Amino acid sequence: MDPKRWSKPITFETPRLGQYRTIASTQEAARALENDWPVEKGRQLKEARKMCLAVLAGRKPPSEARNAFIAAAVEAHVFVREK
Repeated sequence: MDPKRWSKPITFETPRLGQYRTIASTQEAARALENDWPVEKGRQLKEARKMCLAVLAGRKPPSEARNAFIAAAVEAHVFVREK
């Protein structure tokens, strides 16, 4: 199993109303934060991007990227459903 995969995927609503995307790894989360995020700035967004890079570099566990992604979603008022 890829060590950067999350133990529990999460689904979030994209900026396109009614469209959802499931994230199961840090790499997918990093792409979503960069390409599908409804806001461009925010303290939690910045932290989530930084945490994803740290996980991809092997410096942090994937659970920290997952938690940071959820915090960024709360900050941006993005609906998130944990699987």
